[in-house]
Amino acid sequence: MTDAAVLTLVVNPSAGLGRARTLLPRVVTELVTSLPGVDVRVHLAASFPEAAAHCRRAVADARPAEDDRRADALLVMGGDGMMHLGANACAGSAVPLGLIPAGTGNDSCRGLGLPPANPVAAARLVVRGATRRIDLARVTGDLVDHGLADHGTERVLSVVSSGFDALVNLRANRTTFPRGRLRYAWSATVQLAQFEPLPYRLVIDGERRDIPAILVAVGNAGYVGGGMAICPDADVSDGMLDLTIVHPVSRGTFIRLLPALFTGAFVRDPAVEQLRAREVVIDGDGLYGMADGDELGPVPLTVTAEPDALTIFTPAPRALSSGHGRS
Repeated sequence: MTDAAVLTLVVNPSAGLGRARTLLPRVVTELVTSLPGVDVRVHLAASFPEAAAHCRRAVADARPAEDDRRADALLVMGGDGMMHLGANACAGSAVPLGLIPAGTGNDSCRGLGLPPANPVAAARLVVRGATRRIDLARVTGDLVDHGLADHGTERVLSVVSSGFDALVNLRANRTTFPRGRLRYAWSATVQLAQFEPLPYRLVIDGERRDIPAILVAVGNAGYVGGGMAICPDADVSDGMLDLTIVHPVSRGTFIRLLPALFTGAFVRDPAVEQLRAREVVIDGDGLYGMADGDELGPVPLTVTAEPDALTIFTPAPRALSSGHGRS
């Protein structure tokens, strides 16, 4: 076994319409030239299960820092789905995770205060080596099998969506045209034609609430859909979940609110309710869960705050929170 620290970089080369493959040489060059004493190992994954397996293996083999050798680390490069796989592999361990954004939405990096559109800048954070511990959201239920070690339980970096936002994301994921971020706008336009409140059955820290709502978002960090600040005050170091409930409004009112989703200003509307909790059970007819850009599965879903669960490379030790206006 080599005495050099090992950085394992797992890549989805097709992320961002191939942007990940194009930018990969620049990321690897940054790591290799800036860390000459480190062994950089690159794996291009052809599928989620393959990427998950590489991530699990890297974490299992990782060694802590010793003397003048830095700790081994896992790096993931791609879209929010790759960030999701990396977080699930490293959750509960001391292995640092480097998030290298190269996807379409990059909401996980945005919510964590990392550069959401500059993979080389994200690689420089790994080089600098500053880390912090953050919270995750743990979700249990009848989940889609993403090839993770613990099927039926997943950790979420950003937001668990289950209403209008989830349906838009699901539609965008299942369409091939238009491509890129335009898929979200197209999907939102189509979904508006079917716009109506959804019947939620919630249990929030043990309190049952049966309500109609346009959406209920449960956030760890706060972004979805390529920059929508759906939980704008989310803080990944407070041990709590942030809930945003959009109560029934007319289609016209919701269209008026849509631009304000990207600034977080929509929460000032009287139809929007914000709560904080440690555990939320989401249930209701016809609801489907999405998180970190990918499918979770049908409700019921139980979302629980998991404090101090993950180590990530960070811009600076002072970056102690995330969320709109606070990252």
